[in-house]
Amino acid sequence: MLTTVTFSLLLSAFASVLSAEVFRFSSYYGNHMVLQKAPAKAVVWGFGQTGAKVVVSLSGSKNVSTTVINGIWRTTLEPVEVGDPYNLTASQSITNSSITLTDVLFGDTWLCSGQSNMAFTVGQVINATEELALASKFPDVRIFQAALAHSDEELIDLARVEVPWSRPTAELLGGKQFSHFSAVCWLFGRYLYKTLKYPIGLVHSSWGGTPVEAWSSPRALHKCGLMKSVLPVQSYFMEGASTNWNSSVLWNAMIHPLLNMTITGAIWYQGEANANYNRDKYNCSFPVMIDDWRMAFHEGSDGQTPLGFPFGFVQLSTYLKNNSKDGFREIRWHQTADYGYAPNERMKNTFMALAIDLPDDRSPWGSIHPEDKQDVAYRLVLGARAVAYGEKNVSFQGPFPTHAFLEQDFIYIVFNQGIEQGIAITNDRFFEICCSEDKACGSGGKWFHVDIVKHGLYYVIVSTPQCPAANITAVRYLWTDWPCQLKACPIYSSDGLLPAPPFILAITKQ
Repeated sequence: MLTTVTFSLLLSAFASVLSAEVFRFSSYYGNHMVLQKAPAKAVVWGFGQTGAKVVVSLSGSKNVSTTVINGIWRTTLEPVEVGDPYNLTASQSITNSSITLTDVLFGDTWLCSGQSNMAFTVGQVINATEELALASKFPDVRIFQAALAHSDEELIDLARVEVPWSRPTAELLGGKQFSHFSAVCWLFGRYLYKTLKYPIGLVHSSWGGTPVEAWSSPRALHKCGLMKSVLPVQSYFMEGASTNWNSSVLWNAMIHPLLNMTITGAIWYQGEANANYNRDKYNCSFPVMIDDWRMAFHEGSDGQTPLGFPFGFVQLSTYLKNNSKDGFREIRWHQTADYGYAPNERMKNTFMALAIDLPDDRSPWGSIHPEDKQDVAYRLVLGARAVAYGEKNVSFQGPFPTHAFLEQDFIYIVFNQGIEQGIAITNDRFFEICCSEDKACGSGGKWFHVDIVKHGLYYVIVSTPQCPAANITAVRYLWTDWPCQLKACPIYSSDGLLPAPPFILAITKQ
């Protein structure tokens, strides 16, 4: 009986053999696709007969030619501005073969990847019927999806395609649960299109229940001291179930084949699978994966994809109430390389969408899969507009503390921007203070819940625990899996839209 890995390897080998005889584009080119617009150049490649000449022509543009080497041809188009649909034709000498792709648009192409909350389809979201009815109104937001596949070796081309380049339809967006087109990806593209007013290409490549190690190359894992291994990962689809993943198998099969593509940027929703696996390495493995993807896409596209392309991600939502041992609070922090916000010095040109205030204990897909993906995508788009597109005066981050200090019996926490006055700030247990004689906080019984006693436009004042002032060392906020009800965390931006992220901060003496 063939395993999925064996099948993928055989399929790749079979494709290589066929390439000597069959002239074709690579699997992720097709009718209705979106190629990267000017000033970048789109890379086009495929398979053919070694030694043959291939001429690629774009309607209304200059032809470019190349030669098939070891069964593969590849060329780079001249920069193309946004405009009417094009036909893209590739012709091979010797065999006199010709292939024409129609309805090709030029715009911005984004890669969407991660685990089940990225794989969560439009048919699963809240108000799914209304969302699906809108699909046909956005024909210039085109979708493509890689099929699920893993491999122990780096594949040249995708093993299979789940959704070929298509105009959006309700059927494609609302298909099979957790295995068809991503809601976060689609909504991100749709919202972005409403701002940019030109074509958006969305490439979806994700798989539920997967750890970051499976999406990382061996060289990336090596930088974090993570050797190639089998990863036992808890499944959140079935209680008590688990899955084993080999390191790099999704990098090999679902990312590496895409590297020749010229892209604008990427968005990512993953982390749940690392809550209890290599959790304390995530502050290295995630930033290094971003660095490695950037380098690989830049080199794979002959420098057309920017070396530091924008990378957006979703900070984890919630899973279990009244639980501090599921690893979510630590993973949220590690997602930011322990800065608490993004972009930061370690994770430049990134942007983060918070989901901690979007809990959903009534989700039919389990509380780990909230149905509200609209707010997630909207917050990602705010980050993309500010970071990727340089749009001025776009608020995309919630308030974050600049410092905290102790004065008499109170602790003052000062923020970098105005905080929302309309949100009710109650005495629920949002803030904790570390009281430690040895100045080491850790997690063992040294953190005490404190009350909010006052707040202003740029500060919050909290009480102190029954603790000598000399032993008060740090404050933390929202440091539990499920701290707030829906959109009811205490601190938001002045427009009330963006929550302050979880943080931990040293306390100084005034």
